Amino acid sequence: MIVTNAGWLDEDHRTGLWLSEFAEPYMQFTQENYEVTVASVAGGEIPIDPNSISGEEPDEWEGVMEPLKQTTPLGEIDPDEYVGVFLPGGHGTMVDFPDNEAIKHILEPMAKENKIIGSVCHGPAAFSGVEVDGKPFVEGKRLTSFTDEEERGAGLDEKVPFLLETRLKELGASFIGEDPGTEHVEADGNLVTGQNPQSSLAAARKFLQKLSS
Repeated sequence: MIVTNAGWLDEDHRTGLWLSEFAEPYMQFTQENYEVTVASVAGGEIPIDPNSISGEEPDEWEGVMEPLKQTTPLGEIDPDEYVGVFLPGGHGTMVDFPDNEAIKHILEPMAKENKIIGSVCHGPAAFSGVEVDGKPFVEGKRLTSFTDEEERGAGLDEKVPFLLETRLKELGASFIGEDPGTEHVEADGNLVTGQNPQSSLAAARKFLQKLSS
């Protein structure tokens, strides 16, 4: 799992990883006895978006915070050692995921080898800049992410570097979005994407189905 290191959208707006988008998939993966490495571009402790912490988190989430306190730097990760990669969102990903060389080093060989790639909400920002055989990774692929409508509804459309739905479409993706807040997952071959935080669990389960098929 690759998570964001970015804790601020700008000097006035704190952000980070959206907690449920990590916690729900992480719990699913570990319950199915997969060994999960939690990595980030810079490594170290991960900022959590304060808006994603309610104080009423399920008791079983307690253990999932531990790997976020000391993540592995992506530079130390060999993609050949992994059967798949999952990228949770949070607005922090809009800062440090796009056009990131360390992320490309992981995603491009995994995409070329048709390994399972999953992502949810703003996590697909990582696909911006990723190419396979000289073409955008998402070109011609059916996928979803946090929609432009959801971004405007969150009041952050003027804060983010770009609108993710628009960027993915510009890269040639066949983008499918549902109404804001709707659980929605798209699977195209070995690419699994979820639209929003409400889709984290469903995206993780579809990802696991792909891994076991």
